[in-house]
Amino acid sequence: MAATQVRNHIRKLRFARDEMTQQKLAEQVGVTRQTIVAIEKEKYSPSLEVAFKIALALGEPLDAVFFYAPGAK
Repeated sequence: MAATQVRNHIRKLRFARDEMTQQKLAEQVGVTRQTIVAIEKEKYSPSLEVAFKIALALGEPLDAVFFYAPGAK
């Protein structure tokens, strides 16, 4: 699976939130832990709805969680 150009700060923000687990974030967002893993590792770009739910669960604005990095590897 190729990496996406949508980058994120999910791991850093989870740890800033009292070391929130991927499972806990997944439960709050309504997706599987595997989905969170794939998004966090930038293997998969979330839908806009899931991106907003992740930002909400982390207590951050969307642009503090996700950013677009065209051409990044």
